[in-house]
Amino acid sequence: MDAIILAAGLGTRLRPHTLTTPKPLLPVQGRPILDWALAALPAEIDRVAVVVHYLPEQVEQYLRQQTHFKHWTTVLQKQPRGTGDALRSCRDEIHSDRLLVVNGDDLYGAADLAELVRHPCGFLVRPVDEPRRFGIAFPRPDGTLERLVEKPDLDGRQLANTGAYLFPRSVFDIEIQLSPRGEYEITDYVSAVAAAQPFHVVQANFWLPIGDVAAWNKAQEMDLKSVLTK
Repeated sequence: MDAIILAAGLGTRLRPHTLTTPKPLLPVQGRPILDWALAALPAEIDRVAVVVHYLPEQVEQYLRQQTHFKHWTTVLQKQPRGTGDALRSCRDEIHSDRLLVVNGDDLYGAADLAELVRHPCGFLVRPVDEPRRFGIAFPRPDGTLERLVEKPDLDGRQLANTGAYLFPRSVFDIEIQLSPRGEYEITDYVSAVAAAQPFHVVQANFWLPIGDVAAWNKAQEMDLKSVLTK
């Protein structure tokens, strides 16, 4: 199975550290974030496509040196037009019937990703206490997605979209439109697939988005090997 890692972001909230280093290559406990991400991918994954934009030559240099995957490629997102655009830019590089898509600057539990790929399609969610900051999943009683709402005006614990998705290859046949903020959103693909077939909501036990310096520092102190290693 192929996996796509979205690693094209500018990492503005991690400046000045990202002025000379792309965010997926920032070190966590002596290893690039991207290295942890590759190590956590399920055993079913045998090929990886990494979407790049900012300082792409550094990401390519790392991939040439890593030992997790023999088969890999990079896909240049020429203009950063959103996660949906990053996904569809990989169409010609994907050969499998299903594809795993993860954010390249988030850390996901290896067991959670392994559970996700046991389903035909779906995504990982994690309970949060500040739903206004996240895309929130509302599952049906059978565990499939009813709807996904961005930053709802809600209080209390809700299930946040973590940005780890399992799509059927037919996702590339879906046409999506520019969002109000002028980007193509990967969540529009989620909603479209969920409208056509059961899209499973899989609750994760671990998720660490490294979006700012505080989260990056937190990652340095955590026992990551126990959750990010297959």
